[in-house]
Amino acid sequence: MGRKSRWYVPASLITDLVGAGVPVALMLFAAHQPWAVPSGIFAGLAWTGVQLFRSRYAARAIGESRGTLPVLHDWFILLGVLAMGHTAAGLRLRAPLCLAALLPALLLTLVCRKAVHRHLAAMRRRAQAVIKVLVVGEPTAADGVTAHLAARTDHPYVAVGAVPVGRGQFASGIRTGERLTATAPESPAEDAGLVISAVHRLGADLVLVVPGAALSGERLRRLSWGLHDAGIELFVAPGLVEVSVKRLETGSAGGMSLLRVAPPVREGVQPLLKEVLDRSTALLGLLVLAPALLVVAAAVKLSSPGPVLYLRERIGRAGRPFVMWKFRSMRVGADDLQAALAQENEHDGLMFKMRRDPRVTRVGRWLRRTSLDELPQLVNVLKGDMSLVGPRPPLADEVAHYTPVEWRRLSVRPGMTGLWQINGRSDLSWDETVQLDLSYVDNWSFTSDVDVMSRTFRAVVDGRGAY
Repeated sequence: MGRKSRWYVPASLITDLVGAGVPVALMLFAAHQPWAVPSGIFAGLAWTGVQLFRSRYAARAIGESRGTLPVLHDWFILLGVLAMGHTAAGLRLRAPLCLAALLPALLLTLVCRKAVHRHLAAMRRRAQAVIKVLVVGEPTAADGVTAHLAARTDHPYVAVGAVPVGRGQFASGIRTGERLTATAPESPAEDAGLVISAVHRLGADLVLVVPGAALSGERLRRLSWGLHDAGIELFVAPGLVEVSVKRLETGSAGGMSLLRVAPPVREGVQPLLKEVLDRSTALLGLLVLAPALLVVAAAVKLSSPGPVLYLRERIGRAGRPFVMWKFRSMRVGADDLQAALAQENEHDGLMFKMRRDPRVTRVGRWLRRTSLDELPQLVNVLKGDMSLVGPRPPLADEVAHYTPVEWRRLSVRPGMTGLWQINGRSDLSWDETVQLDLSYVDNWSFTSDVDVMSRTFRAVVDGRGAY
């Protein structure tokens, strides 16, 4: 297995120890609270202990996640641990003061984890710190798995070779050598011996089996015996793609392993929480941002003739049309000019995008760069036409050309932000946009919405793909 940089673990440990311990000690000392230094030491050790218990420093885990929710979850566990320690020690510290002292631990850990993740991603773009995989399966099925691994860079797995089962060749051109027969051999150890030989020859870290008619059931079981006896890890690809692990449950029936795929969440407490979060946040946002909205409205009105708002029909959940609100960022009559600019479209698929669109006003370019032009959509969220998080709201002309797969994007309300917003916006290809939206539709959860919203701020500040 490709090694990750050695500084990941010590940097994370020091960040957690110092990030929790020093602020707690300083804040309690400044507030003239007793036991300031011991409390800081205990907080630093407790925070590090929570991370160790949650395996955040393990070689397989460190650097893999840039999400906010895992760190936030750990932070809440820390609050519980410190609350029990506070009670056991008989201390009488003010709760707001303690929370304020612990916030730096959360923030510094988030910054450190994201820095490690970005460094690891850069290493993997140079084919470093990867996990080398030997694929075993019938050529057609195994080709699909190797192609899927090669098409994405958000994982550590790299196929370095393959062992075909039965006749046929790999279309991908991947390195092959040993070949398993189409039927199970007389000697149970023969399959394992050939695969183990390929592992050592190619320097693979693990074996990924793609089950099929020629390799399943008892034959796969015996192959696992040989690999595990040789100290080689075995993974099995069930053929599912873009299905969150949260929706997968294992079970058995008569000794046969089963994999249940839970349906997407559409009813229950989580959708209710989403509805409450959408409406309440939209109302609060409109009230708090009212002065800023007035300033932007004045800038739009004074910069070019025409209305302040741009109202355009979009297609919402289940194909129902609605009027979406935005601050106008183009000059009046821009929609009529789009046909003349069709040859300048820089986006594939059904969307029209230009980096230097001549129809965009000077103020409009700034509004798009900062995403301020989208703030009036809070009205759409308050009305229930849109959600804070969801797929990109499409135009009617786009939906008219949707395939049945693309139509599934309309299973939920469109959002002001979403996976497309935090993964490149207009820089994404059409297929990438559709894939991200479908992943959201199938794997949605309330916590995933919170994670997307927390990452949206950074995407807006970065401005990548906003034009």
